[in-house]
Amino acid sequence: MLGDISALDNVYIVCGRTDMRKQIDGLCAIIEEQLKMNPHENSIFLFCGRKKDRIKAIYREKDGIVLLYKRLTGSGSYKWPRNQNEVKSLTWKQFEWLMDGLEIEQPKAIKPPVKK
Repeated sequence: MLGDISALDNVYIVCGRTDMRKQIDGLCAIIEEQLKMNPHENSIFLFCGRKKDRIKAIYREKDGIVLLYKRLTGSGSYKWPRNQNEVKSLTWKQFEWLMDGLEIEQPKAIKPPVKK
């Protein structure tokens, strides 16, 4: 059963291009081997292909791993950072901006206070 992703601790965007033919095992291998992170932590990892019109998201639930796939049907594209071999942590607001087709860094947005 699909759970509520807002209960996840972190949203990570995997920058650069990802081969969108990869499925759960291939994406988990990228997370473990290339990014040196744990795909089983309470986080969602976002991947984007060359065309920037489709994304895959992967996260762990208590009974398995979920793979989500979204392809834009209009003429837009995701504003995806292209620095290879990099992962960025996003706020939920930045995640919303990304899903709305906006840049994840909005210079005029009010920034939340930094946690100490």
